[in-house]
Formats: sequence, structure tokens, C-alpha cells
Amino acid sequence: MANFMRTTVLLAAMTALFMVVGYFIGGTSGMMIALAFAAVTNLFAYWNSDQMVLRMQNAVPVERSRVPELYDMVDTLSRKAGIPTPKVYVIQTDQPNAFATGRNPQNAAVAVSTGLLRHLDTREVAAVVAHELAHIRSRDTLTMTMTATLAGAISALAQFGLFFGGGNNRDNPLGGIGTLLMVFLAPVAAMMVQMAVSRTREYEADKDGAEISSDPLSLASALHKIATLAGRQVNVAAERNPALAHMYIVNPLSGQRMDNLFSTHPDTGNRIAALQRLAAETGTGGGTSFTRTAPRPRVAPSPAGQRGWRVPSAGRGDGPHSRGPWS
Repeated sequence: MANFMRTTVLLAAMTALFMVVGYFIGGTSGMMIALAFAAVTNLFAYWNSDQMVLRMQNAVPVERSRVPELYDMVDTLSRKAGIPTPKVYVIQTDQPNAFATGRNPQNAAVAVSTGLLRHLDTREVAAVVAHELAHIRSRDTLTMTMTATLAGAISALAQFGLFFGGGNNRDNPLGGIGTLLMVFLAPVAAMMVQMAVSRTREYEADKDGAEISSDPLSLASALHKIATLAGRQVNVAAERNPALAHMYIVNPLSGQRMDNLFSTHPDTGNRIAALQRLAAETGTGGGTSFTRTAPRPRVAPSPAGQRGWRVPSAGRGDGPHSRGPWS
């Protein structure tokens, strides 16, 4: 019920923002057009935003026969979480990261990057997957995916109004100034709504994910590695679509890792400290054991000295080094 109310409030806030943008661009008629546009966007986002997000992030589905170890891990953790096993996608980028999407646990997907499989060990990958399954179980994925879709649509609407000179409408109280304000303020307002949704949910997903994997310290270690390496490697798909940044376990955009007003994620150090306290309080940290169904191929060691995972090539990546362990 709490998640239903949160989603309802979110949609109401985003719809109101649509109407405000429409009013300052085209007056009363612009507001009504924006309301209709918001209704269509909400409907589209509910049914299609998950697949759209996966395409925008260059995530590709992988078969179990290609990565049996990852599939078995997702299946085992899903049963522990009490949800159906989601579809598995891989994002071909050297930046270690992951996200989940889907309107409900029955229609969900987990996407992990090749960088995550390369640089993290088995227990750390499992902890990250458990975090994403926690988002699916609590239905955060619907809220976060729809937020990303609507935030992008709001920005597009503001830019559309500027391009077509909506500020000249006599029904607009601020004229061209109103249009210019919306072009700059609407994306910021949409971002702040995303922050309100994302930042508190990350702490909850950390806690619930640690419960699912029984290994809070591995999640803490994974967050440290991801945050450190994400600053060195660009996630091109995320940079092109910054409205989707809040969906990742760690902010994929450069220069936004501080716990401040304009960060989509809590400070990684605070998250790690919370997980360390949880491990001390519960005495957990052994983690779930995973039986490998096939020998683990050897690849070049990661910066932390761990052996990475080797998975098959699946299309274009982020640049000349994007094939990495996929080749």
C-alpha cells in the first residue's frame, strides 16, 4: 500500500509539473494540452517504460547457456527474495554498475554491466544483484522507471515550447520570460522529484538486499569498488540520458557523488557505514554460496586483484576498449 501511495503521489506531482510547464508556455490552452500529454505519457510509461529504458541503456538480453553462473545466481537470490526470477540483461560498458526495471515482479529485469562482471568477485556481484532484487520486490522499479520517463518528457516539453516560441501567447502571464524559466527550471524540478524518490529508496534497498544475500559486507565492498571505478570510466548511454541516472545502484554520471541537493544518490560512504553497522548488529557476512555450473574462465585480473567473469560479445559498447572481457 505504501508503494502504491508513493507511486500515486509521484504521478500527481509529475502531472502537476507538466501542467505548470504547459501554462507558462501556452497559457490555459497550453496547460490543458500538457495535461492530455501527461495522461498519455503516464499510460505509456506504465506499460512500456521498462523496455524503453533497457534500449536507451544499450542493455541486451543474454541466454542462460551463455552466462550460467550469473543466471543461477539471479535465480537463487530471487527465490530467497520470494519473487519470480527476472529477465537478465547485460550492458556493454566498462563502468561497473547495475539497475533493475519493470512495472511489477512478474515483469521485471535486472541489468548488469560488463564492467561489474569484470571487476567484482562472485560475492560482490551477488550482493549487487540482491540489491536490485530488493528494488523489484518493493516495486521501486515501477516508480523509478516512470520517474525517468516523465522527467525526460518534461524536459522535452520545455524545450519544445522554447523552440516554437510558446512564450508569445497572450494567456501566458510572463511571456517569453516564463518560457525561458520553464526551460531551465522544469528539468531541475523533475530532477528534485527523482532525488526524493531515489535517495531514500537506496538505503532501504541496501538493507533489504543485504538481508537477501546475507552478506552486507560484500555489498559494502561492491559499492566502494563501483563508486571508485565509476569515476574513471564513462557510461556513454547514461551520460546521454541523465534522467535515468537514479536507476543505477551508484550514480553513473561524472562529478555527482556528494550527498547534496543535486545528487541522485546518497553518499556512498554513508551507505557503506550503514551496511557495516548492519553487519555488526546482525552478525552476518558469510553470504549465500553459489555452486558454479561451469568452470570459470580466466581473464585479466581486476584492479582489486580479483578474477573477473567472461561473457560473450553482445554488440556495440562505449568505445574502442568496450569489448574488454566480452571479446
